[in-house]
Amino acid sequence: MAVAPRPVFDWKLRTRSLKLGVRTCIVGVLNVTPDSFSDGGQFFALDRAVEQAYRLLHEGADILDIGGESTRPGERPPVSAQQEIDRVLPVIEAVLRQWPDAVLSIDTYKAQTAQAAIGAGAEIVNDVSGFLWSEAMAATCASLRCGVLLMHTRGHPREWRSQPPIPPGEALPMVKRELAERAQAALAAGIARERIVLDPGLGFGKALDENYPLLANFEQFHALGYPLLVGASRKSFLMRTVASSRDGDVPVTPSATLAAHTAAILAGVHLIRVHDVAAGREAAAIADAIREAATCATPEKDDHPEPDTPHKLRIRKMPTATSS
Repeated sequence: MAVAPRPVFDWKLRTRSLKLGVRTCIVGVLNVTPDSFSDGGQFFALDRAVEQAYRLLHEGADILDIGGESTRPGERPPVSAQQEIDRVLPVIEAVLRQWPDAVLSIDTYKAQTAQAAIGAGAEIVNDVSGFLWSEAMAATCASLRCGVLLMHTRGHPREWRSQPPIPPGEALPMVKRELAERAQAALAAGIARERIVLDPGLGFGKALDENYPLLANFEQFHALGYPLLVGASRKSFLMRTVASSRDGDVPVTPSATLAAHTAAILAGVHLIRVHDVAAGREAAAIADAIREAATCATPEKDDHPEPDTPHKLRIRKMPTATSS
């Protein structure tokens, strides 16, 4: 089995650092929206949101990613920064009152929301647009000195169902190139390199099979030199694949998500973003154990080796990235 090396980083957040690469870090999703594609607004009420935060932390989430606006495809009324703040701020404050050491991320592309959330105690800004949808976001994050998650997005949610397909063979080079551009824009804005994590943005402007080359070649993203996150949780491209294998619709289950995230962990991803934390933690533990076994394994003896083909463990050679 081929297992890609995983560089180790110290990810600098607002008040602390997280060691990335020793084991897979679990980011639990907490949507406080009335129209989320994945949970149908189950946690829109404050008490339900706090209960879910407890559940995710108890199940082993290292980070809680709190979002107040759905990014599902299609047209919908815009959510103002104030509406978003009114949704997320009470949750951030309530969670930190009960669990002061919790590491919280704000899922937003609005600078005003980021400012309010970090001021309330969040450590990370997770911008699904990679700073493309708000001119002020990069400078805001630089001044906040927080951790940042920069995701690759192609177009806007209202365009995703109608935008032209990515030409065959172009998804991987396009996402690598544009993620590098987003990281460079963050550096130019004054954000320190050690505060940046990159995410190829599965499902964000990529239709169905356009996502699989990103997973199949995920180890190539290490060449960018940053820690990596992947979020395949409950994505429609996975459900479509499962449905096609069964000749019909299927309910959303963790199994497809776990398969995608296991592949990414073996390819060296540092963080996985999940709705089902318990299942994600278990899958990560097994995948990390496989990684450890691959690192520690020794070549088997071969009584009749061929001259120029020594029997050895297949570990892909990757560029080594550092956090300096």
